[in-house]
Amino acid sequence: MKLGFFIMPVHPTGRDYAQVLKEDRELALIADKLGFAEGFIGEHVTDAAERITSSLIFVASLIGETRNIKLGTGTINMANHHPAAIAAQVAMVDHMAEGRFIMGISPGNLRSDAELFGNHDRDRNDMLVEAMDHVLALWASDPPYDLPGKYWTISTKRTTFGDQGGIPKPYQKPHPPIVVTVVAPHSKGVTQAAARGWDPISANFLLPQWVKTHWPNYVEGCRLGGRRADPVNWRVAKSVFVADDLATARRYATAPEGPYHHYYRTLGSKLIRYGRANLFKADPAAPDSAVTAEGMVDDLVIWGTPDKVVDELLAFRENIGAFGTLLYASHDWVDKKLAVRSMELMVDKVMPALDAATRTAAA
Repeated sequence: MKLGFFIMPVHPTGRDYAQVLKEDRELALIADKLGFAEGFIGEHVTDAAERITSSLIFVASLIGETRNIKLGTGTINMANHHPAAIAAQVAMVDHMAEGRFIMGISPGNLRSDAELFGNHDRDRNDMLVEAMDHVLALWASDPPYDLPGKYWTISTKRTTFGDQGGIPKPYQKPHPPIVVTVVAPHSKGVTQAAARGWDPISANFLLPQWVKTHWPNYVEGCRLGGRRADPVNWRVAKSVFVADDLATARRYATAPEGPYHHYYRTLGSKLIRYGRANLFKADPAAPDSAVTAEGMVDDLVIWGTPDKVVDELLAFRENIGAFGTLLYASHDWVDKKLAVRSMELMVDKVMPALDAATRTAAA
């Protein structure tokens, strides 16, 4: 199992914007030095708690200062961008990264972003499909382009000559790996994505019983796409905190003023407002009022000493099934020393023990 990270991010809205951007960049640089295999960067425009407004720009800012980690967009909200711009920009970033790039995509689920870009009442899933059809067609063909569409029509028929009229193709052939972030239980989007050769990232704020519903739909999509479903291609995000002693771990992970409470209190209130309280309910019939920050932290955060975290991650894996990459969900650094120490313990203690246990089980 590989270790990566996923940063949305979710910071207190009163924090200095420049400072939280520096913190998010520093997290990525530390992850690279520690040996994290991958890192995914979120993207929202109108959310004051999630202020990385372009995951591509953020990734580009990290390429020259990292050496080994693969960097991914988590995600490009395709409905909010022109597909020709994304095709050209992704190709450029892929060349800058010399292959250390993963293209994460989504329709864009933040409603205020959708309204800002004029897409609130449009079918953004349909827009995602058309946008990616255009992107892939641009990468696969030579100018002049003539790509009609429902939402975008792309053409250089009138202006192509000589060295003008075409966009660059990606560094990776035929294109970077494409992944989609999956939130909905029993998501049919997983099936459609897998049929097209794309792989899933299961969100960290889903109850395990909902995360496990993604795998059979992925298997079905791979069958439709004529490829084998391999657990190594399934990325699962999880909120984890590791400390050297149990008391510190409990305090930092479960205190109402701590970063994990803040994360789930902030995220939960938005999703409940959007009618997505079901994500946090073991019993779908339970009232929305039953969903609390305390309950979300209890259900969704794995915390403790390395031994305790290993045991709980193994139990989580046993519940949902084997997967290839654990994406460590990053949270605001209320205490930088503890936050960085948690990442160090994940690399030095937790992952080696997980690898040993899973190899033994497979033998």
